[in-house]
Amino acid sequence: MKIIIDADACPVTSIAIQIAKENSIDCVLICDTAHMIEREGCKTITVDKGADSVDFRLVNMLNKGDIAVTQDYGLAAMCLSKKAFAINQNGLIYSDKNIEQLLFTRYIGKKVRAAGGRTKGPAKRTAEQDEAFRTALQKLIEQTKSNI
Repeated sequence: MKIIIDADACPVTSIAIQIAKENSIDCVLICDTAHMIEREGCKTITVDKGADSVDFRLVNMLNKGDIAVTQDYGLAAMCLSKKAFAINQNGLIYSDKNIEQLLFTRYIGKKVRAAGGRTKGPAKRTAEQDEAFRTALQKLIEQTKSNI
C-alpha cells in the first residue's frame, strides 16, 4: 500500500505525509512544473504542465489497495475503477455509492458556468476540516490494512 497525493493545490499534503510516516507507508507527491513541491520523507514526481497530466500519472501508478488524496471527482472515479481508495481534503472517502452523484453535481456546475452563471467557491479552510481529514485517512488506512 502507498499513499499518492494529487499535490497541486492540496491543502492537506503535510497531514497526509505525517500519517504515512506514522503508519510506515510510502508516500508519493505528484505535481506539475507550475508547483515544484519537495517534502522530506516523501518522493516527489513532477510531470509536464498540461490538462490532467498529474491525474493520468497518478492513476497509472496506482495499484489495488493504494490510497489517493485528491479533490478531483473524475480522478477519484478512475482510482475506484482500479480498486484503489480515494479521499478528499475534507475526509470524504469516495465510493461506488457516492461518486456518481458527485460527478453529476460537477457536470451541473460546469453547465451553469458555461451558460454565464456563477457557482459558489469553497469557504476558507478550517481546523475542523483538517481534523476530519486526519481521522478519515487514519480510519481508511486501518480498514485497508485489515483487508490485506
